[in-house]
Amino acid sequence: MDSQNEAVDEAAPVIVTVVIVDDHAIFRSGLRAALGASIRVLGEAATVEEAEAVVSSTEPDVVLLDVHLPGGRGGGGAEVIHRCTTRGTRSRFLALSVSDSTEDVVAVIRAGARGYVTKTISGPEITDAVQRISSGDAVFSPRLAGFVLDAFGTASVAVDDELDRLSARELEVMRLIARGYSYKETAKELFISVKTVETHVSAVLRKLQLSSRHELTRWATERKLL
Repeated sequence: MDSQNEAVDEAAPVIVTVVIVDDHAIFRSGLRAALGASIRVLGEAATVEEAEAVVSSTEPDVVLLDVHLPGGRGGGGAEVIHRCTTRGTRSRFLALSVSDSTEDVVAVIRAGARGYVTKTISGPEITDAVQRISSGDAVFSPRLAGFVLDAFGTASVAVDDELDRLSARELEVMRLIARGYSYKETAKELFISVKTVETHVSAVLRKLQLSSRHELTRWATERKLL
């Protein structure tokens, strides 16, 4: 009897929870229907703000994220990732888009997405991709894999060395300030005081040997960190 129970347990699929973020309701419905039985959808969102709220409240294993979304500051999927990770979410992000342009791929991967697949993917393929992302793998459509390796190859090593000088909080502050957030907006976004933001900005500028937030923006832009 025990051996039979063990066999049943081993055969039982691991349920992975997801949130679907896309501004087209028909696509969200189709994707929900295409996902396998091992995937449980916790919610949906159509805008940057809705995505931030749903992901923060449900904490899914994986967020299926469209690259282009209305709302926010115009940052689309990359902005969703930034907002959610700033709040401390442990969810992993899989970009799902009709676009395979260099700009779109680089933006979301730099923001923290664990993979990028195009919407031509089949139901079984997206189910497998979600499971792999949940387990910690990186997943890319075949034609994008080589490009991603080229874009994030040896050139990223020097950038990583520079970023290693910054603490996790300093890195969060740096990204927001470099994107044009005011000190007050940064404080509100990170739930800290304006005084603390000022302290972190001073530390960032000192560690990176920069003299102003304008130089910081240029530094981050040149390294494609925004």
